[in-house]
Amino acid sequence: MVKEKEQQQKQPMPPLGKWIPAVALGWLIPGGGHFLLKRNGRGALLLASITSMFLCGLMMQGAMFQPQNGDLLTTLINTGGFIGDCCTGILYLLSVCFGYSQVDIAGHVHDYGTKFLVTAGLLNVLAMVDAYEIAAGRKE
Repeated sequence: MVKEKEQQQKQPMPPLGKWIPAVALGWLIPGGGHFLLKRNGRGALLLASITSMFLCGLMMQGAMFQPQNGDLLTTLINTGGFIGDCCTGILYLLSVCFGYSQVDIAGHVHDYGTKFLVTAGLLNVLAMVDAYEIAAGRKE
């Protein structure tokens, strides 16, 4: 049993051409990697949930994070939030392209909106990991 676990953990890295398209498309279009891998139900669920979470964040007038310098905590929070926002792919790119740059306003609704925007990106990261696992043949 221990040998089986060691063999599972030491699986070789699959070829890049096998998983890069699914992961890249999964970043650009939420659920896109799953559509590419013919997992249409899962892809549609991811597309709907990530897009609706992102749109709810926009409707709550959540702020998009921008990297800022300053003390360590400010840098970590703003850089992490920026990365989370960017992980939504085309949703983030379109919102920036069309000039959505809501100022960070005090208030609990706006704060929840900001968290919804970042959480949509983090959910998309999980979707990209899932697409990688499926493309690599490690998951059904």
